[in-house]
Amino acid sequence: MKKTLITGFVAAMALFLLSNVTLAQKDKSKRPSAPAQITETVGSTKITIDYSQPSKNGRAIFGELVPYGQVWRTGANEATWIELSADVKVQGQTLKAGKYALFTIPGAEEWTIIFNSKWDQWGNYNYSDKDDVLRVKAKPTKTTLTEKFTITLDKSGKVSMAWDETKVEFTVK
Repeated sequence: MKKTLITGFVAAMALFLLSNVTLAQKDKSKRPSAPAQITETVGSTKITIDYSQPSKNGRAIFGELVPYGQVWRTGANEATWIELSADVKVQGQTLKAGKYALFTIPGAEEWTIIFNSKWDQWGNYNYSDKDDVLRVKAKPTKTTLTEKFTITLDKSGKVSMAWDETKVEFTVK
């Protein structure tokens, strides 16, 4: 009887702890890399970008924490995603309305911006270039220090991604 009570108590505690961990993962506000979302209307197209904001915290970012030449989730936690209410041109190339993961391949001289059909994934662990819908190029520029990774979108369709002393922009029209 005593053994059954102890086993039941241990099982109940394990279930309690597991459910709290699961709830914390669902409550994105408790994560070290805060969730962020921007929505803008460009022309008549509604554009939403959802991402997480890792902090610099004194670290060297591009070329070190985020290696050059490798696919990056473009933020933290889940893959960053972008949703478009209508067909658009990205850097002059057509992208159909829909929801896409927004990956990047950072480089010292050039970045590749990737729109991938598998938008609902954790990080880039299950990324496959077979699911890429569009790839475009953009040039990084030096900017003032940005502590938290930040994406902005203005009414003209300029998307700006900034972190550390690097900024990369591309256009959506």
